[in-house]
Amino acid sequence: MADQDHIIETEYSEIMQKSYVDYAMSVIVSRALPDIRDGLKPVQRRTLYDMYELGIRYDRPYRKSARIVGDTMGKYHPHGDSSIYDALVVMAQDFKKELPLVDGHGNFGSIEGDGAAAMRYTEARLQRITQEAFLSDLDKDVVSFMPNFDETEKEPTVLPVRIPNFLVNGSDGIAVGMVTSTPPHNLGECIDAVKALMKDSDITTRQLMKYIQGPDFPTGGIVTNKDDLLKIYETGTGRIRIRGRVQVENEKGGRKRLVITEIPYTMIGANIGKFLNDVYALVESRKTSDIIDISNQSSKEGIRIVLELRRNADIDQLLALLYKKTRLEDTFGVNMLAIADGRPEVLGLKAILEQYLDFQYEINTRKYRTLLQKEQEKLEIQEGLIRACDIIDLIIEILRGSKNINQAKACLTTGNTEGIRFKSKASRQAAAKLDFTEAQAKAILEMRLYRLIGLELDALMEEHAETVKNIETYRDILENHESMNRVILKELDQIKRRYAVPRRTTIENAAPVVLKKKEPEAMRVVLLIDRFGYAKAVDEATFERNKEAAVSENRFVLSAMNDGRLCVFTDSGSVHLVRIADIPFGRFRDKATPIDNLCGYNSQEETIVNILALSDVSKEKLLFVTRAGLVKIVEGSEYDVRRRSIAATKLQSGDSVCAVVEADSYNQLVLTTKSGYFLKFSLANVPVMKKNSVGVKGISLISEDSVDAVYPLDNNTKRTIEYKGKELVLNDLRLANRGGRGSRK
Repeated sequence: MADQDHIIETEYSEIMQKSYVDYAMSVIVSRALPDIRDGLKPVQRRTLYDMYELGIRYDRPYRKSARIVGDTMGKYHPHGDSSIYDALVVMAQDFKKELPLVDGHGNFGSIEGDGAAAMRYTEARLQRITQEAFLSDLDKDVVSFMPNFDETEKEPTVLPVRIPNFLVNGSDGIAVGMVTSTPPHNLGECIDAVKALMKDSDITTRQLMKYIQGPDFPTGGIVTNKDDLLKIYETGTGRIRIRGRVQVENEKGGRKRLVITEIPYTMIGANIGKFLNDVYALVESRKTSDIIDISNQSSKEGIRIVLELRRNADIDQLLALLYKKTRLEDTFGVNMLAIADGRPEVLGLKAILEQYLDFQYEINTRKYRTLLQKEQEKLEIQEGLIRACDIIDLIIEILRGSKNINQAKACLTTGNTEGIRFKSKASRQAAAKLDFTEAQAKAILEMRLYRLIGLELDALMEEHAETVKNIETYRDILENHESMNRVILKELDQIKRRYAVPRRTTIENAAPVVLKKKEPEAMRVVLLIDRFGYAKAVDEATFERNKEAAVSENRFVLSAMNDGRLCVFTDSGSVHLVRIADIPFGRFRDKATPIDNLCGYNSQEETIVNILALSDVSKEKLLFVTRAGLVKIVEGSEYDVRRRSIAATKLQSGDSVCAVVEADSYNQLVLTTKSGYFLKFSLANVPVMKKNSVGVKGISLISEDSVDAVYPLDNNTKRTIEYKGKELVLNDLRLANRGGRGSRK
């Protein structure tokens, strides 16, 4: 029972909640989100610092990526080699980063989605800007260090980055319950915006955007919603619409071609291949006939995707189609989320630059405090050496008269002459007045005799003057805000002069893409629908050449104008409307499309009883016959609707539609039943009714009998069927009244 005193009872849900929150914050802070100060995720920061520690500088030979990854994983980032190598690769890809931080040697992947070679084959080193603007001054206590995961090494909590890297290189990452997505920006524009903010702390986001026009993607392209950018940069969230850059080139023979020279940033990688496939699909589905060939001629020199066009192609309409149906125009979701003051926060443009500036003041303050301290220590020693040179004979006498170094050091610092032999009483009295500091005494004892040469003494005096001047400069920087600003501005100007490049992405307002529906040229086509419900259309000449095969292979063969509609009537009493123009048109042996894909027809739940091709359904009259022997005529105008599927008729319980016929083409109707009854009556006796009525009796049925077939007749056409092995001429049947039982054959 004594052990039970140590059992702590708690609510299970509380434990789960605390554990999940701890896990989520660990992912958010330690893995997925960048720090607003240096714009780097932990894996990126650790990889760059490890390369710096290994001495893999921009002016030194490349080293194997496997060495970098292994060292980083062993010292700082114990989360698997793939995450470290992936981060290294991305930092070396100039098509993903505005400012690549790693100089890769070997296959580091391509803009078309090819992966990098294995880490054992590739090599890397730091870029010059990384060394100068990300890792310099680490020896000057500019940032804090913390123990690594096993407390055997020290690593920086943040790198002393001199540029607003969070904006320049952008960032993307998925944490627990949140995502960061920041587009890259132009280095020169960001520096100009920082300078403007330093001059006027009350500057607005709108005014800052005079310097930062908008994102600057490494792939170029065109941002087409300029007016939306202000709200995006004020709130830190929004959607940027980007297009690829397309040029029109003339070819011989009057033909033209579209050449895509820049792609949207979201298209890099496998999406280039998807874009090509999407263009192929547009051609195959007959959405456009203007493209006759497409080829990807991209190389190391840049993107070049060529679309060969037919003569007289409608280029504006084709571009609208490409923008609408492919990723040639795409959106980039912006969510400028980063770790600020230890917690995740979505920041606008001005807040990001303010955080950056605060960090610059912090690292420069720490830098010049460290430099000031070192200069003060140097000044102390220099003053001691200068003073020592003035009394060098006394110091030599102390050294020669001392029994050990501690005795001499005590005399120099405290004037203790006990135990030291002097040549004269005056020397002892002079030595008793000495009061050098510990550091000065140590320097005097370590001083070499050549420092007593006249020229060396002059150099020492010059060093002393330089040190005094440096101390004054550093104190001015630390105590005067304007002086600190001048230092920061000077560094930024140097970086801009050396590394800034012209903007690649154009910022403009473009009207939203409006894809005009191009109606096909009116022509008569033949619709072929097989017993499985697969439909296609061919021209009349093609049908005539393949007439025998077409009739034998298909359940429905219909001639119609291609600007009409197809009415698919089913036994459940529904009608599904299909634009004939939407049915694939092509060669006889081309692949057909299921009717299910073109309308709301469900082959699993209903069966097609008839399909009618109508140029204008509103001018037709449709005859309905059900299995229970009910008939009616419905005006076609009731089916002239925009919906794809509607109820065609009302049915009694247990009844179903047997046939739907164009009533205007006939004057008589023959109904046959499963029991062998035949009834012929005039269509003039069938009333015109609404589609939501069940109809009137067409034939009286005996118990368990039902209508089996429907044969419409006209006076000018003889219709014969085979019944019980004999030919039966339906026109010869006796004309009876509607509603009778008929005669049995």
